[in-house]
Amino acid sequence: MAQSKKNLARANRKNRIRAKISGTAARPRLVVFRSNLHITAQIIDDTSGKTLASAHDMKEKGTKIEKAQKVGKTIAEAAKGKKIEACVFDRNGYKYHGRIKALADAAREGGLQF
Repeated sequence: MAQSKKNLARANRKNRIRAKISGTAARPRLVVFRSNLHITAQIIDDTSGKTLASAHDMKEKGTKIEKAQKVGKTIAEAAKGKKIEACVFDRNGYKYHGRIKALADAAREGGLQF
């Protein structure tokens, strides 16, 4: 089955972004996945190929923006628990707008630097 033009364009943007950024042990990668209903964030160390922390909104209530803000705060708290202060933000091909921006701003308020 062929991909839609919209999904193909996002995949191309994602590949361009991933060619430029990579997470290390000192500065892991904060990657965001957004579906129609939910949003997920993971902190990944690409050198070892391990996920250090993750957060999702599956049990949260509220609007999509509110859920994204809660996920941002949760991932920042999880990063603090693992003694991670700085990371590289990977928007995963999505526009830096709406839920992605809300998650990033909430993570910054929670203490993550990127």
